[in-house]
Amino acid sequence: MKRTIKIIGAPMDLGQLRRGVDMGPSAIRYAGVVERLEHLEFEIEDLGDIAIDRPRTTIDEKSGLRNLQSVTAASELLAKKVTEIMESRSFPLVFGGDHSISIGTLAGISKYYKNLGVIWYDAHGDLNTPETSPSGNIHGMPLAVSLGLGEEHLIKIGEYSPKVKFENIVIIGARSLDEGEKELIKEKGIKVFTMHEIDRLGMTYVIEETIKYLKDRTDGIHLSVDLDALDPIYAPGVGTPVNGGISYRESHLAMELLSESKLITSAEFVEVNPILDEKNKTGNLAVELMGSLFGEKLL
Repeated sequence: MKRTIKIIGAPMDLGQLRRGVDMGPSAIRYAGVVERLEHLEFEIEDLGDIAIDRPRTTIDEKSGLRNLQSVTAASELLAKKVTEIMESRSFPLVFGGDHSISIGTLAGISKYYKNLGVIWYDAHGDLNTPETSPSGNIHGMPLAVSLGLGEEHLIKIGEYSPKVKFENIVIIGARSLDEGEKELIKEKGIKVFTMHEIDRLGMTYVIEETIKYLKDRTDGIHLSVDLDALDPIYAPGVGTPVNGGISYRESHLAMELLSESKLITSAEFVEVNPILDEKNKTGNLAVELMGSLFGEKLL
């Protein structure tokens, strides 16, 4: 990994309905992320948070999506900031915010790679489009948008599309998929390790197969960690918790193995909601997982 990490916060809560996730970047910083990564001998530059408007909730008449204009504007701004980080040859580390921020993150990153790989560590597929979404919440759509599917304004962020190819994605931890997402996964052959595979095969196998699958077909790998990938026992402060998730230890093992692979070129940690949390338990967990991702070891 690059030894200079530049942090950017995206205090977005417009991609869904539950308030509080906009305080996620603050919760992660409060948990001591800068100090932890500096202790690992990285040079850290915290660029602060992008500015996001707080309008009243709107419903787009054409698409039925909530807060479409505001999410689009914020995604454009985040893409610009991430592009600046890429231009500086630093490691982009993005804090959310709901998972809709990935639209901007990937728009700012993927143009620097011919075949960007994406590891989507999440309970959900986030592969919905306006036609398949049961809710109209954009935080359930960022991976689809990055694949070039869905609402036109979102797809065109960064002035290019798609940001990533179907065959360059691995979803890990899925246990809540909508019908339209299931159909897309089967139709396009998207590689998914559900909780069934994790339980049956073990996290070591899942990560080793993920690395093997992506290593030769990609020239960079973005890691997108939604804290709801973990079981709510470990990560209560998330907006859409789903029981039966990945364990604390399994997640650390996943981050450790990805660290050892030296293949991760950018990362984001999203959906930390301190309003729903217990004494910043989820914010602290995010920082602990970052420690493992960036090489922290017990001995």
